[in-house]
Amino acid sequence: MSLQLTVLGCHSATPRVNAYPTAQYLEINGRHFLIDCGEGTQRQMRKYKVGFSKINHIFISHLHGDHFFGLVGLIATFGILNREKELYIYGPKGIKEATTLQLKVSKSWTKYPIIFQELESKESELIFEDDKVSVRTIPLNHRVYTNGFLFTEKSKLRKLHLENIQQYTEIDTCDFHNIKAGKDFVLSSGEIIPNKDLTISPPKPVSFAFCSDTAYKPDIIPIIKNVDLLYHEATFLKDREDLCDKTKHSTAEQAASIAHQANTNKLIIGHYSNRYKNINDFKIEAQTIFKNTELAEAGKRYSIDSFPIEILN
Repeated sequence: MSLQLTVLGCHSATPRVNAYPTAQYLEINGRHFLIDCGEGTQRQMRKYKVGFSKINHIFISHLHGDHFFGLVGLIATFGILNREKELYIYGPKGIKEATTLQLKVSKSWTKYPIIFQELESKESELIFEDDKVSVRTIPLNHRVYTNGFLFTEKSKLRKLHLENIQQYTEIDTCDFHNIKAGKDFVLSSGEIIPNKDLTISPPKPVSFAFCSDTAYKPDIIPIIKNVDLLYHEATFLKDREDLCDKTKHSTAEQAASIAHQANTNKLIIGHYSNRYKNINDFKIEAQTIFKNTELAEAGKRYSIDSFPIEILN
């Protein structure tokens, strides 16, 4: 499976019984990322069987406590588990100072290297890339400097059409790599066999956009255009849209409008204010604008081809 998202926490402000602040675990094209790390994230990771050792990259959207107060505890636990691999942390300027100070005063020494990449740009920028995945920032509009993150799978190699290949005795297994890379094959006679006759197109690369705390910000639409899966905060319903300007949050209707304008395939909304007792009202409001909307709930897993896959509770 190319993409699977596990919601570990999805509520705003302080943790409550069965209501954990923001944290998400993303598996995409063989890579494993933690996105935000609110208080209680470790507990949720254990409950929903998220492998601690698989996480090498953590992305923090902003320095409000409900999005990063779980980070130091997680770093310390990695040390207790005798981690040796580097840990990369991406977040706003100040995250290194805040984290290392807590580790120092608590004497939570770690033997493994921690590499911080502090972010300051107000423009979208590439912050991670390897041969399988790239990650760009999505500048948001909150009360403090905040980024969302766009995770995009790299294009896979074309697949061999073995039935067609077997028609040409000159093609050997040592030629397969070039053919999968998109090259035509030239026979000894000089005849060119087009690559499209020897291969099958790979699946379209998948993408996930995480839009944490933000006021309605339609200028992010070009960055997330045509994204497969979008998470967008929806702290309020339309009845309290007046609070959005003050708090720099969005309504469910506004999140749905972003999804609609960006031609998103699927939308997940979360970060609900605790003033609301029935979170299904968020789904009802969003679906008036964007039908393919689901509610974020701790323990839900989502994928591109099954939405959601299962509920783990």
